[in-house]
Amino acid sequence: MEKHASNYELDGRRTMSELPGDLRFTSEHEWLRPEEDGSVTIGITDHAQTALGDLVYVELPDVGQDLETGGEMAVVESVKAASDVYAPVSGSVLAINEALADDPEKINADPYGDGWIVRMQVTGGIDSGDTMDPDAYQALLDELEAEVH
Repeated sequence: MEKHASNYELDGRRTMSELPGDLRFTSEHEWLRPEEDGSVTIGITDHAQTALGDLVYVELPDVGQDLETGGEMAVVESVKAASDVYAPVSGSVLAINEALADDPEKINADPYGDGWIVRMQVTGGIDSGDTMDPDAYQALLDELEAEVH
């Protein structure tokens, strides 16, 4: 299977084309997808799941639970470490991805799809949190990569 040049640059750095254009991102590496019904689906980014490694456990909030921006929303545990996932916006939990209880690796395999964590009814709108578009998030990733090298 050949790699497509559009997905990676020569030095292996991820390119903008891998970040879905319909998402908002946070500096804590969460993503938000506005849904047609006004709710927001939230997960962790590919960058976050790569840094964590293979996930072995996900602790989810309760449906109906109210979350505040910056408050603990979930906990993801990998073979390397446990990490809190913070709510990027305030609101009420409408749904949780129950499939993660038996298969937390869904986050590793498809962080922007089947690996979603919660769906929330947001208080104050999606822009009530500190979110950025894909271009700004890619710039953040580029800065982080530059600090490492």
